[in-house]
Amino acid sequence: MTIVILLILLGILIASVVYTIIIYNGLINLKHNIEQTWSNIDVLLKQRYDELPKLVSICQGYMKHEQTVLENVTRARAQLDNAGSGGEVLNANNAITSALRSLFAVVENYPDLKADRAFRQLQSRISQLEDQIADRRELYNSSVNIFNIRIEQFPDIFVANIMKLLPRPLWQIEPGHREDVAIRFSHA
Repeated sequence: MTIVILLILLGILIASVVYTIIIYNGLINLKHNIEQTWSNIDVLLKQRYDELPKLVSICQGYMKHEQTVLENVTRARAQLDNAGSGGEVLNANNAITSALRSLFAVVENYPDLKADRAFRQLQSRISQLEDQIADRRELYNSSVNIFNIRIEQFPDIFVANIMKLLPRPLWQIEPGHREDVAIRFSHA
C-alpha cells in the first residue's frame, strides 16, 4: 500500500515538474517572440530612417516655401538619433510618421514634384515601409498581448513570478497623431 502511495506521489511530482517545464518553455517562447517582432519593426524603421534624407533632398528643390515641413522631418529623424529608451524610440518614430504625413499632404500642391520620377519612387517606397511598419506594430501588439495574458493566467502566473516576468507595454501612438494633419500654406 505504501508503495502505491509513493508511486502516486512520485507521479504527481513528475507531472508537476513536466507541466512547470512546459509553462516555462512557453513563456520563454513568447518572450523571444516579442523581441523578434520588435527587431523586425526596428529593421523597417532603420530602412525608413535611411531613406528620409533622400526624400528631403528631392523635396527641397521643389518646396522652397515649405521649409517648416522639411525641417519637421529632419528634426524627427534627429530625435530618433538621440532616443535612448524604448519609450523615446516610440515617440521619435511617431514623430517621423506624423512629419511624413504632413510632407505627403503638402506635396499635393507641387505638381512638378509629384511628377518627378525619383520622388514618386521614393514616396512609394516610404509608403510601403509605413504599411509594413503598421503591420509589424500590429504583430508586436498581438505578441505582447498574448504574453501579458499568459503571465497573468493561473497557473502560469506562478512560473512568471519566479522568472520575474513583467507585463510589456503595447505600441501606442500619441493622441495628437490620431488627428488629421493641418496644412497651412505660406508663400514668401
